[in-house]
Amino acid sequence: MSVPAPRTGPLKLSVVVPIYNEAATLRTALDAIVAKQVPGWELEIIFIESNSTDGSRAIVETYRDCPRVTLILEDKPRGKGHAVRAGFARATGDVFLIQDADLEYSLDDYAKLLAPLAAGERTFVLGSRHTPGDGFAMRKFDDQPVQAFVLNCAHWGFTFLINASLGIWLKDPFTMYKVFRRECLDGIHLTSNRFDLDWELLMKLIRTGHHPLEIPISYNSRSFKEGKKVRMIRDPINWIGAWAKARFGPL
Repeated sequence: MSVPAPRTGPLKLSVVVPIYNEAATLRTALDAIVAKQVPGWELEIIFIESNSTDGSRAIVETYRDCPRVTLILEDKPRGKGHAVRAGFARATGDVFLIQDADLEYSLDDYAKLLAPLAAGERTFVLGSRHTPGDGFAMRKFDDQPVQAFVLNCAHWGFTFLINASLGIWLKDPFTMYKVFRRECLDGIHLTSNRFDLDWELLMKLIRTGHHPLEIPISYNSRSFKEGKKVRMIRDPINWIGAWAKARFGPL
């Protein structure tokens, strides 16, 4: 897959932010996103709010008149994947970046994630939550250690499945920080509505020749008590179906 040559002048980054029931941390997170600056980049910020039940929509609506911000207000929650796809449909940037509305990921990592794309070295970058020396555990929930252990085991099991089926080696294919040039989506039809979009997006980009570069990032995992929304039975079942469709189904 050819990589676009670097160009002079600012590139445009579309930051796609799905939001649902994040009121506890939302104001802090959105203020930081709105204020974010990356040298050499023009930022477009798209908030997709999915009719939360905890007051998140009212918070999101206060950003309506902010420069660079576009609001998409969904009539009901259809899942994170659906919200992200809605954001992609409205995005106009050269590069897309998925950003959650919590405080697990650091915005300080934007510059190093974007550098390989700005230089024309890669079309697709992953922000890996596995940093050198962290060993097995990526999630460390002080208040829910058993759940953290189960999620870490599942992470490595599903990572092996993706690596073996695609003939690649990735440490963190499920990271939220998926950053890629907009033309990577050419010829790809995304359909997933929940967290299985992570699988579909990653595998279809790889199948079309966009092999990701993994770059270590900062990560502060939150537990289920703190608001993590992954369902430990339903979502893994969906992920298996998403793997099969994304690996063997049409693009």
